[in-house]
Parts: sequence; C-alpha cells; structure tokens
Amino acid sequence: MPDLKTYDLFLSHAWRYNDDYYRLEKMLKEAPLFKWRNYSVPVHDPLIDPNTTVGKAKLTELLDRQVRPVNCVIIIGGMYAAYSEWILKEIKLAQSYNKPIIAVYPWGQLNMPKVVQDAADELVNWQTSSIVSAIRRNSI
Repeated sequence: MPDLKTYDLFLSHAWRYNDDYYRLEKMLKEAPLFKWRNYSVPVHDPLIDPNTTVGKAKLTELLDRQVRPVNCVIIIGGMYAAYSEWILKEIKLAQSYNKPIIAVYPWGQLNMPKVVQDAADELVNWQTSSIVSAIRRNSI
C-alpha cells in the first residue's frame, strides 16, 4: 500500500476558548487512514505576550511562519471568532498565501460568524469524516 499523504494543517483557535481546539486535534489524530502535522501553537505553549505592541507584532510574524507552509487552515467557527482579532489575522494570512480555509461548526452549534463563513472555501459539520474529506478536497 502506498504511503498516505501527510497534510500540514494550521488549526485556528482562540487561546481563551481552547476546548474545541483540543477536541478537533484529538479527532484528527484518531481519524483512520489520515496523516497530518499540526502547525498551531496551543495555549499551553504561548510564544509571546500578545498584550503588548511588541508582542502583537512578534505574534503576527510567528503566525505568518505557521500559516505559510500549510496545505490548509481549519477554523472552528464559534461565535467568539467574530470578536477575535487573532482569528481575523489568521484569516488574512491564509488569504494572503491563497491557503484554503475550512470552517467547522462547533459541536451542537448552528451559527457561525459571517466573517468566517465568507472566508471559508468550505463549511463542514463537527464530524471527523466531514472534516477529513474537506481537508482532502481543498488542500494545496
């Protein structure tokens, strides 16, 4: 059997709302016949203080380094995303590199911020098979 393609992914998330991030990461790790590398920085490993001017500039630079090499950006479209300046920066970075964006409805939610919907190449429900299929269809 040939080797599976390994997908390089950036999982967008808000550090204050990271439960869904960890659930999504676990789902992808457990997905059958699916290999991927995570280019995200989780809350327990912050790179810099985002509350200072220097910190914001440095974090934007580091986000750029994380988004640039990936095949696809995954955004968990919780309503907090509409108010997160960092998720908006991640969307803009993905768009600047023509990276496909997949927006995932959080578990049990029917609403998603318009800004995330408009940026997404595809919107999917919170199901492993739907998310993995969208990654395979959209990744560059």
